[in-house]
Amino acid sequence: MSVLTDEKSRTDLLHRLKRAEGQLRGIQRMIEEGEECLAIAGQMSAVRKALDSAYVRMTVCFMEQELSAKLGDKPAARADLGHMLDNVETLLGKIR
Repeated sequence: MSVLTDEKSRTDLLHRLKRAEGQLRGIQRMIEEGEECLAIAGQMSAVRKALDSAYVRMTVCFMEQELSAKLGDKPAARADLGHMLDNVETLLGKIR
């Protein structure tokens, strides 16, 4: 199985996960402080969206690495691949 080798993508994913982690801590604090359920639910929804977004990004990174390895050094093919993966990311983002 492939591992994430692109440093930019790795950093982006870690930032997304750390942001979601902060949101989860905020939710825990809201529950401890007795905040309203509707406000808590809204924050839970935001965390779900953040994790869904990170999952989509991770999936696209995996696809990009695997397909790039198969294509080799073909600049035109890589450009087409980048465009296609942007579309894949957009489409996957719409099913959240």
